[in-house]
Amino acid sequence: MRKVSEGKVLKNWLRFLPKLRLNIKDYKEKDAETTLLITSDIVAVYEGTIREKPTSEEEARQFLRSYSQGHVSTVGSVLVTNLKTGIKHGGIDKAEVYFHDIPDEIIQNLIDERVVFNVAGGLLLEHPLILPFVDTLIGASDSVMGLPKALTEKLIQEALSYNAD
Repeated sequence: MRKVSEGKVLKNWLRFLPKLRLNIKDYKEKDAETTLLITSDIVAVYEGTIREKPTSEEEARQFLRSYSQGHVSTVGSVLVTNLKTGIKHGGIDKAEVYFHDIPDEIIQNLIDERVVFNVAGGLLLEHPLILPFVDTLIGASDSVMGLPKALTEKLIQEALSYNAD
């Protein structure tokens, strides 16, 4: 899972880099300020299968129904790149969400709102419609939402302390 998540981060970074129009040479000059680039991605994992954003109403319905009285995991990857040194610091974070029975009308309302199409596995921990059906969360809620705060802070500190050496 780590390789998949890290691969997605790298793929997205390479895809968007030309659009950013960053001149990396500017960040590597001797007196340039330290600049960090933070990238992140997340996948949902259900019974060993990686789930990206649902692409149809039926797929979204299938994803959400499968979580009902079950659980889903998330694997997120964060990569902090010090543009001055070129050094990358990365890590992964995992979380698990266990659900009570999710009624079909709640699933349909989430699909009708279209929000489930914007997140890996259609998983919306913080949505007011789904929150009452969350039984147990193992890990941090920000990990499920896409950017694990503790890991990101740790990687930022590593990137900054490495720069000070």
